[in-house]
Amino acid sequence: MLDAPARRVLAPPLDAAAGLLERAHVRPLGVTLVGWLVGVAACVAAGTGHWWWALALWLGNRLLDGLDGPLARRTGATELGGFLDLVADFSIYAGFVVAVGVAVPEARIACLALLLAYYLSGTAFLLLSPMLERRGAAGDGRSVLFVGGLAEGTETVLAYVAFCLLPEHAATIAWLFAGLVGLTAAQRVGLGIRVLGRPRTTPAHDHDQERSP
Repeated sequence: MLDAPARRVLAPPLDAAAGLLERAHVRPLGVTLVGWLVGVAACVAAGTGHWWWALALWLGNRLLDGLDGPLARRTGATELGGFLDLVADFSIYAGFVVAVGVAVPEARIACLALLLAYYLSGTAFLLLSPMLERRGAAGDGRSVLFVGGLAEGTETVLAYVAFCLLPEHAATIAWLFAGLVGLTAAQRVGLGIRVLGRPRTTPAHDHDQERSP
């Protein structure tokens, strides 16, 4: 829900920083790897209850994740880079929730509910994205077509910041965010039903091929 306005605000400074990295001959996959390692460190910090470290490392992970895309577009984006970036993101998103459940026992059921909501929303996203692309939906330049919803990357950043600042309320935060992610999953399923339920228009050249001997 907040990703589009956040991207408009953050895109210019991130692109400028990516320009500096390009001149320093930094590779996008290197930024992705370092960002993932910082994210793993954030999960470890959260799991051991070092919340201020978790907060700093989580924001560092998000900053690096915001840099590898602009850098890749400058140096030549690849499908491998987009694939690894998405895998890295999903692993840290889930790992941080597991870490919160480890550190705050009373939040474990809520964290399980949040992971289930992630699973449903992520499955709908990963299945729907290529199907929409095949039907001609336009993306925003990223490796995959992002299907929006109530809970996107920006909302995830804010939820995890809340975990770090208010760990004593981790269960409440997890339940609320699980509800938001669950609604996002429902949005994506509803979109899939509406769009994929329509007959797919066959391109003209396909008809020509069918008529060829």
